[in-house]
Amino acid sequence: MNANLCHAPAQRPLKVGILGGGIAGATVALRLADMGIHTLLIEASSGLVNGPPICHLHAGGNLYRDISDQQCLTLLRQSIASVRAYPHSINRRPTVIATPVSDPGDAEALLPRLKQVAQEYRRLVEEDPANKVLGEPEEYYRCYSREQFEALARQPIPLKADSQDDWLIPLAHHLDPDKLKFPLILVQEYGWSLFRMAATATLALNGVPHCALHFHTRATRLEQGPDGWTIHGTNQDGQEQPFKVDFLVNACGFRTGLVDDMAGFRRQRLVEYKAAYVAHWQTEGEWPEVIFHGQRGTPNGMAQLTPYPNGIFQLHGMTDGITLFKGGLAASCEHSAQPRLPQPYVAQLDNGWQTPDIAARTQDAIAHLARLLPAFGEAEVGGKPLYGAQQIPGSDPSLRAADVSFEGNHYARVEIVKASSALTAADRIVGRLAELGWLEMDGQPLSPSLALTKDQNAGEVEQEAIRLARERGYPDELALNMG
Repeated sequence: MNANLCHAPAQRPLKVGILGGGIAGATVALRLADMGIHTLLIEASSGLVNGPPICHLHAGGNLYRDISDQQCLTLLRQSIASVRAYPHSINRRPTVIATPVSDPGDAEALLPRLKQVAQEYRRLVEEDPANKVLGEPEEYYRCYSREQFEALARQPIPLKADSQDDWLIPLAHHLDPDKLKFPLILVQEYGWSLFRMAATATLALNGVPHCALHFHTRATRLEQGPDGWTIHGTNQDGQEQPFKVDFLVNACGFRTGLVDDMAGFRRQRLVEYKAAYVAHWQTEGEWPEVIFHGQRGTPNGMAQLTPYPNGIFQLHGMTDGITLFKGGLAASCEHSAQPRLPQPYVAQLDNGWQTPDIAARTQDAIAHLARLLPAFGEAEVGGKPLYGAQQIPGSDPSLRAADVSFEGNHYARVEIVKASSALTAADRIVGRLAELGWLEMDGQPLSPSLALTKDQNAGEVEQEAIRLARERGYPDELALNMG
């Protein structure tokens, strides 16, 4: 149990209800259960962390040229805390940021921000050595000139990457330097395994006596009383059951607005439907993640190549025909806090994808990467897409760092855009409970490390992740440890 909790001063134990078992709801449940707080989690699907296509630890925000430096520093701090909370979920390989000559951007534009992020990472490690989860601070990023890149292309591809240069050699063998602006930037933004995150939460919360998990259950009605809420839930057999809680956490992801509507709260937000694609490409060496910057929503939108073992790659392309969807960004209105996506996207979210759609959009994603990486045109469909909808509080679609907001003394809504913000949201909820007198704290900041997860075995987490990947119809490789 976390040492920050002194005791709950109320005469009866505090009971927190969480609606939604995605990365937000699961992380809130982990934090509260780790502190010995009685927690009830209600999830409509069969398991935890079964949502949008998470694959990248945004430890510095270098995928996004349009966000503020402050958001990047926030993402760095949140990412470090998230690695400590989910210690066996990280794929430890770097990311290469490349600017094609077709892009109007300046390849050096990220350098001032990178210096700030590296300086902040160094400060955080000096403050607490346990924060050194992204490699050595002085190696947070490295720039490669054209001459250095061409020299790497003349070296043999190593079987295993033991240095920063080794990670770049496979890319140097396949990329035409005439199509790139320099420098290329290698940065320690690691990969994040969605399935090992799900496995971490599942193993930690199953069997914890003060955390009750109710899967295949939906909240159908909420009743607010003077001292909390009654959640009326319905399970897959149509049976109704009331759940009485002192404090309600709305962590329903892109459906957060539906719960706001049930609770009688208005909230402005956006919802964006997105997908990533799974391809198989048999190639040599260990690959970094590769980001080709591009203008969002255009045919030359950003392309993202995320490697997994055994030649499996996850693909993003920021065009309307690949990761983005025409009409896939919807806003709430004055009558409802829930944005309405077009019905075909809702049907995909509820029922899955049809085979022709899988093949067509995955091939489009492969072709999008092959513009810059011609050999990748040999890749084949490697599985069904990872898909979901991302909520964005407010009206700014470029917002990336967000966490939680409150209504009165008994209601919180978690509105994360990136998974790394989930622990920050959980900690703010703990702080709110302390402000309201339900908890007494010892005055020290909450540690990112959780007793429920830090002693987990990496092999057990991987095996559970493989089970979840198979259960959900995805290749084992998306669950395997890498790097």
